[in-house]
Amino acid sequence: MSLSSILTLERTLCGAEGRSKKRVLETTCQFICQDIVSLDSEDLCDKITAREQLGSTGLGHGIAIPHCRIDNCSSITGALIKLEQPVDFDAIDGEPVDILFVLIVPNEAQDEHLAVLATLAKLFSTAEFCQQLRNAKTSQELFDIAINA
Repeated sequence: MSLSSILTLERTLCGAEGRSKKRVLETTCQFICQDIVSLDSEDLCDKITAREQLGSTGLGHGIAIPHCRIDNCSSITGALIKLEQPVDFDAIDGEPVDILFVLIVPNEAQDEHLAVLATLAKLFSTAEFCQQLRNAKTSQELFDIAINA
């Protein structure tokens, strides 16, 4: 799987602000729903937050992959967010998060959901890739790094 199949420039944001995990998730969901108008940002945020309550999606080393399955989603969709300042995300290593890849999956795509999560976890465990993302100065640069990984 290539990130280019689930990520667009319109869902890539470099330098996002947020002072808390809750606020970051709210603004991220609003950002995503500006591009995908069939989704409701409050509903999406509720689903993402409910998943976070089951256990943090903070992988460690400043990376989080918030995800959920949702109605009104026709295909597996991603958003890449680089935060201006890291926030506490209850990650397993206790480090604050500065890079998020939000994954939204149609309700019926259970097997695909797990496969994409595994691929993303492997990709984001690569220190060189994450450092390239952290060095990005613009959303275009962030997107280009991601889809060429």
